[in-house]
Amino acid sequence: MTNRRRPTRWWAELLLLALVYGAYSGGRLLARGDVGLAVDHGLAILRAEELLGIDFERPLNHLFSRSGILGIPADFVYASLHYLVTPAVLVWLYHRRPGHYAAARTWLVASTLLGLVGFALMPTCPPRLLDASYGFTDTMAQFSAYGWWGGEASAPRGLGSFTNQYAAMPSLHVGWALWCGVLLWRHARTPLVRVLGAAYPLLTTLVVMGTANHYFLDAAAGAAVMGAGALVARWLLARRAAPQAVVRPAAETATETATGPADEPVTEPVIAGRAVGFRGKSPIVGGGWDTSARELLPAQRPPADDTAEDDTAAAAR
Repeated sequence: MTNRRRPTRWWAELLLLALVYGAYSGGRLLARGDVGLAVDHGLAILRAEELLGIDFERPLNHLFSRSGILGIPADFVYASLHYLVTPAVLVWLYHRRPGHYAAARTWLVASTLLGLVGFALMPTCPPRLLDASYGFTDTMAQFSAYGWWGGEASAPRGLGSFTNQYAAMPSLHVGWALWCGVLLWRHARTPLVRVLGAAYPLLTTLVVMGTANHYFLDAAAGAAVMGAGALVARWLLARRAAPQAVVRPAAETATETATGPADEPVTEPVIAGRAVGFRGKSPIVGGGWDTSARELLPAQRPPADDTAEDDTAAAAR
C-alpha cells in the first residue's frame, strides 16, 4: 500500500539531496582521469557507433552548428533545464504526490551514484573536445556570446575549471530527464503535462548530441543507469518494508505451546460435550470413582420422582 504522507522532516530531505548533488559534482571532479585515456575511450565509442551505423551525433551537430535558430536554444536547454526541471519535479512530488516521493527520491539517488561509478571507471572525452578532423563543433563555445556559459561545457563563464569535461559516460543529462519524464507521465493529471514529460527526455537526447556534448551510446548508457537505479531502489524499499521476524528460544516456544503464554490463563476446550486437556490426557470424570462410558454423575442425574417410587414399591408387594 502506498504511504500517502510526505516525509515530515523536509529539511532532512533537502540536506540529503544537497549531499547527493555535492557528491555528484565532486565525484565528477575527482574522476577526471587521464586525458589521453579519456580521448581513447571517446574514439572507441565513436568507432563502435560508426561500425553499427548509430553515430547520430555527427549529423545533428552539423545541423545545430550551422543554424543559430537551433544551436542557441539547444545550448540554453543543455545549460539550464538539467538543473531546473529535476528539482522542480522533486518539489512537486513532495507537495502534490507525497505517496510517491520516497520511491522517486531513492531511485534518483541510486541512479546518480551508479553514474558516478561510470565516470570513475570510464572517463570519456565528449565529441566536442575531439580533434577538429573528426568533424565536430562545440556549439557551446560557438554561441557563448548569447549565454552565461563559456567555452567549457555548461559551466558559467570563468568557472570551467570547476567541472570535469571528461565525464561523458554515462549521460546523466539524459538519465535525469528520463526520470522526470517517467514520473510526470505516471503521476501528472493534466494531459499536456504528461505529453511534455514524455517529450522532455527525447528533447534532451537530441540536445546533448546536437551540441556535441555526448555520443548516442552515452545517452543509451544514461537510460541504462536509470533502469539499474530503479531496480536498486525497489530492492532497498522492499527490504525496508519487510517485517522483522522475532526469533525466540526453542525452549520458550515449547513451553508456551504446552501451557500457553505466562500471562494468560490456560483453558481447556470442550469438544462434543467433553473436556479435552492440552496434553492429550483424559480428565478425571468420576473424581476417583469407577464409572461406565455413559453413566451420569450424581449431580447430572434428574431428580427422583416420589410417585414413581411408591408405584414401584406397591407392585413389589
